[in-house]
Amino acid sequence: MKFFRDIVVPILAGLAIFALFQATIGSFKVYGSSMLPTIEEGEYIMVSKAAYFFGEPHRGDIIVFISPQDPKSDLIKRIIALPGDTVEIKDNTVFVNGTALAESSYTLESPHYIMLPEEIPAAHYFVLGDNRNNSSDSHRGWTVPRGNIVGKSWITYWPPYRWGPIKHHMFNLATQVTEAIKSTLAMTTICPTR
Repeated sequence: MKFFRDIVVPILAGLAIFALFQATIGSFKVYGSSMLPTIEEGEYIMVSKAAYFFGEPHRGDIIVFISPQDPKSDLIKRIIALPGDTVEIKDNTVFVNGTALAESSYTLESPHYIMLPEEIPAAHYFVLGDNRNNSSDSHRGWTVPRGNIVGKSWITYWPPYRWGPIKHHMFNLATQVTEAIKSTLAMTTICPTR
């Protein structure tokens, strides 16, 4: 009985903790520059696999997922549109359901390409890299199936100077409309028409 209590129980407890850790948290190295300026190439990040156990992904979440084009590769991108949303890219701006997104706080630059309106299929997500003009992402004709999502990025733990939580910049379309109206009113006040 002492052997069981002193040896077997701690080993089983350790294995249970390890299994729980493996099921809920993952570690990934970022390759490429598609998420600049938010995440740099070579960063090591922790991903919460448990983030979507009891809820669905949101617009603005930065996720790690299995590539729909290469099941042996994991990618990291930002969710822009949810199932049922319509996305269009024109005039250096991303539109979701007809609303222009205010993205200057987290993108490297505005997109210099055009994408015709596309409705996102059920159980799929439209993702873009923050480095809009240097990212292989959903503007190239593919979306991310819900089952391919590994988890939500959590923290950068290497290199030390980048250590900290990853900013997701959550947004909803109502807020985006309000921000657009504020900007328009500010421009009208600063530059009245003649």
